[in-house]
Amino acid sequence: MRGKAFNWSQLRKSVQLLFLVLWLVLWTTTASITWGVAAARLPVELSPLLALAQAIASRTLTVGMLLSLAIIGLTLVIGRAWCGWVCPIGTLLDFFPFRSRIKARKPISDSWRAGKYLILTAILLAALFGNLTLILLDPITLWVRIMTGGIGPALNTAFTGFERLLSNIPWMNSTLMWLDQALRPEIFPLGVVGARYVWLPTLILIGMIALNILAERFWCRYLCPLGGLLGLISRIALFKRKVDGDCLACTRCESACPTGTIDPDRGYASDPAECTLCMDCLRSCPTSHIKFSPDWRPSGKMVYDPGRRQVLLTGAITLTGLAVLETKPAEGKGSNFLLRPPGAENEDLLSKCVRCGLCMRTCPTGALQTSISESGLEGVFTPAFIPRTGYCLYTCNQCGSICPVQAILPLSLEEKHAWVIGEAFIDENRCIPWADGTTCIVCEEMCPLPEKAITLEDRAIINPDGSTFTLKLPHVNRNKCIGCGICEYKCPRSGESAIRVHRI
Repeated sequence: MRGKAFNWSQLRKSVQLLFLVLWLVLWTTTASITWGVAAARLPVELSPLLALAQAIASRTLTVGMLLSLAIIGLTLVIGRAWCGWVCPIGTLLDFFPFRSRIKARKPISDSWRAGKYLILTAILLAALFGNLTLILLDPITLWVRIMTGGIGPALNTAFTGFERLLSNIPWMNSTLMWLDQALRPEIFPLGVVGARYVWLPTLILIGMIALNILAERFWCRYLCPLGGLLGLISRIALFKRKVDGDCLACTRCESACPTGTIDPDRGYASDPAECTLCMDCLRSCPTSHIKFSPDWRPSGKMVYDPGRRQVLLTGAITLTGLAVLETKPAEGKGSNFLLRPPGAENEDLLSKCVRCGLCMRTCPTGALQTSISESGLEGVFTPAFIPRTGYCLYTCNQCGSICPVQAILPLSLEEKHAWVIGEAFIDENRCIPWADGTTCIVCEEMCPLPEKAITLEDRAIINPDGSTFTLKLPHVNRNKCIGCGICEYKCPRSGESAIRVHRI
């Protein structure tokens, strides 16, 4: 492939936009799994890093994750094209090149490029010991997380506010009804679903974009572990970038390269592990002496590749961190209120969950939320069941169906109904009938079980004037309670609920 005969750079930008639209469409399918589970899972199943790390940590091979072999095969043929043509994070970063600011700053040392390989090393070494905490740095995980935990809730809040504002205009009601039915639940949830820590994914996205001020595609150059994995494979790819011997040394290709991998000291050659096949160098070359041609010979070692000492130091830091996590106090993992979705056991979840957030996106009530402190550092970004923000719908089993790695088992409704998430306990000091002597039977009314787990005890109360009335006091039958949390969610007591689901 040569430059001037065809505008490869423009084609790449068009393909990037098409894939970005596809990523957005696939994300919308997870709200109600409208297009089927396969479409909703597809983004996560395409990541080779997620597939490799999860297989190592869980000692199991998930069939769906074998789709990532297609990306490995693509990389073996044409190199790191995923990063330049397909990756949603890479496309977003291309929208904010900040080139005018970069020129005014001192160039960053190429030694920083070792960062992504060292992060990759830490992820795989931790996975060997069953820990997947660092997998949250995978760009596909970040993409779904940013959309689910940041941009999605923000758009839902804005859309809901827009509906409320225009609902006061009578002639707009029919249009709003049509719009609401068109967007819910395919894009936005049916009700007002709250989300915890919305600022965190949004802050991560802003931070990734802001790093572009230091260097164009800073994340891709120095930090992305998936880029590091694909970069290693790209060194033995069939097609590689070449420069003819009669190059004019005009430096235009060097200036155009978004990853800064074109080196004038090596005859304007590039490292296949760093080249994302953006084709901007083809467009910039005035003499069309740049080409991408077959070459099975592996590329040589670069000066910025991690040395043995760096790898050993990374391994030592990783193992030390794992040891600290295992010996820390149990206030995180042992929390009485650390609840997991039905079909998930805490220890299995930590070694299987790739922190993609699809289960949180598909939960219709917002019961599944991002775990930050509940499960300790090793459980960051795993799903936590928070009854006060939402309840586990009795007729829903979508979280297990959509999980691409079976960290949440795909339970049938019958199996889900028998799965005990936790047990409800009544705080008699806060419960309205127990503490205030006022009738309230909300928890009993809301219990969805055919044989209710909450019963009411009739107790005769004598008023100061001598009259009597019957007060109904709620009790929990813990042999029946499955911990669905609807009683905690619906409890009218403000602040902390008077009935709470505890971990068993």
